[in-house]
This record gives sequence, structure tokens and C-alpha cells, in this order.
Amino acid sequence: MVEDFIKEAEPKFQKTLEIMEEEMASIHTGRASVSMVDDIMVDVYGAKNPLKAVATITIPEPRSILIQPWDRSNMQRIESAIRDSDMKLNPVNTGENIRINLPELTEERRKEFVKIAKEKAESAKISVRNIRADVLNAIKKAKTDGKIGEDDMYYGEEQLQKVVDKHNAQIEEVLEKKESDLLTI
Repeated sequence: MVEDFIKEAEPKFQKTLEIMEEEMASIHTGRASVSMVDDIMVDVYGAKNPLKAVATITIPEPRSILIQPWDRSNMQRIESAIRDSDMKLNPVNTGENIRINLPELTEERRKEFVKIAKEKAESAKISVRNIRADVLNAIKKAKTDGKIGEDDMYYGEEQLQKVVDKHNAQIEEVLEKKESDLLTI
């Protein structure tokens, strides 16, 4: 029974890791990548949509991103959304498309991006803790309801902590890799 609670939570833990990896991909290391901008939310048609849903995003050169809106009337909104994002990018509206040229990363910018990466990792760890709290509550409720014994409860808590430790180690691993990428010149 206790294993069922942990098995139920496993996809949630995995999803947390996947989301963090996607967020880490949006932090650039000096080379252009579609993932840097594709999830920036743009206010168009009365709703917030990811940039990838309102424009074509390409990488014409290693240090630039080209965005071609499907509806040119959205150019200003797209440009504003990019400028206002936490990526601190400077889009150039050519009238036909929007171009983002990535500057060479300075030591200060690299450290800023490491800080952003650490914030995203901490956010993932908080999600893991919240999932753990939900599972612990379910285990304790099962004990209170008489569905499991005290030994099972302690066993469940121990097994859950092993799963949490495993996912926290994976989060740290992703963070270390991103930090290494960001600080490598």
C-alpha cells in the first residue's frame, strides 16, 4: 500500500525534473537556441500564448535568433514580450521579422545566468518537497485510518525519502552541468 503512494508520486517527481530541464535550456550559454525564446509568453488575441504558437523561430547563425510572426500585427507585442522576459534580450524589429543578436557573454552576465539557473533548481526542489509533503500526508492518513501499521508508515517515509534524495541529486546534476556550460568560455 505504501509503495502505491510512492509509485503514484513518481510521475510528478519526473515531471518536475523535465520542467526544470526545459527551463534550463532557455538559459543561453552564448550560442543561439530556439528553446531560449519559444516559451516566452506573448499577449495576443486576448490571451497569453507561447512565442512558438504565434511565430516561426529559426537560428540563421550561431549567435542570432530570427522570429517571423505569422501575423505582422503582433510584431510590437512579440518584441515587448521578449524585451520584458527575464532573459534580458534585445530584439530588433525590422518590419519583416524580429532579430535577436546574442552578445558575447561577459563574466558578469555568465554569473547572472548561473544565478537564474540556481533559482530554477531551487524552484524544482521546492516542488519536490511539496510532492513529498503530499505523499507523507497520504501515508499518515492511511495510518490514522488503520489501513497500514506504524512499521509500514515508517517504512513508507524511509522509501519516500530515498526517492526524494534521488530526484534532488538529479536536480543538482542538471544544475552543475548548466553551471559548467555557462562558466566555460
